[in-house]
Amino acid sequence: MIRNILGSLVALAGATSAVLSPFRDWYAGRAGQDYRLEDLFGGITAAESGVLVSILLPFLAAALLVIVGVVLRSRLVVALAGLVVLGFTILWMVRQGQAAGSLAVAGDGSGLQVGVVNALAGGLLMLIGALLMSGRGRRGRRSRREREPVEPYAAPAADQVDTWPPTQEPGMSVQTSPWPEPEVDPYTGPDPRDPRTRSYPQAPHPEDDPRDPVHPPHRPPPQG
Repeated sequence: MIRNILGSLVALAGATSAVLSPFRDWYAGRAGQDYRLEDLFGGITAAESGVLVSILLPFLAAALLVIVGVVLRSRLVVALAGLVVLGFTILWMVRQGQAAGSLAVAGDGSGLQVGVVNALAGGLLMLIGALLMSGRGRRGRRSRREREPVEPYAAPAADQVDTWPPTQEPGMSVQTSPWPEPEVDPYTGPDPRDPRTRSYPQAPHPEDDPRDPVHPPHRPPPQG
């Protein structure tokens, strides 16, 4: 987020410098808005130019690209704007050098002037801003993944045993009862019929209680 903000500010500063550069002197006291856009392709002439058909036009288009790139957080669009400004500025320098025979920087204002510096600086600032920006980042990719439909889990076929990794043991689909499976041989304590466990006194059977009128004591039949 911080990188996007910083890169956007640098790119916007570069766009501002590029748009203002044609209103300043470019060469020998001649402003950049006086150079026709068609002179960059056919050769520099002394003919005057209107503002909207001058070298200002590609710089305005580059500024619009910077705004679109900042809104969309697109590093590619911002970098493209910087290349447009640098490309047209270098093309003008080539044409001006052909017309004047050479390019020079003189202190008396007879050579390259501050307008060219502003244009070159604006294009470089746009490229630096594109490098500083982090783009859409992981958040945009994550939002695209979230919008993708998620296929539901396919239940196993009737003849396929549901297993659970990593033990590959049968899962819940093979159980026929919702209750837990009983133990194979639950422990119920010592066997009262085992003579080894009869050392402890056993409680009398309820039916052998002589005080119970309903259930008289169980007596073995007399031996005849």
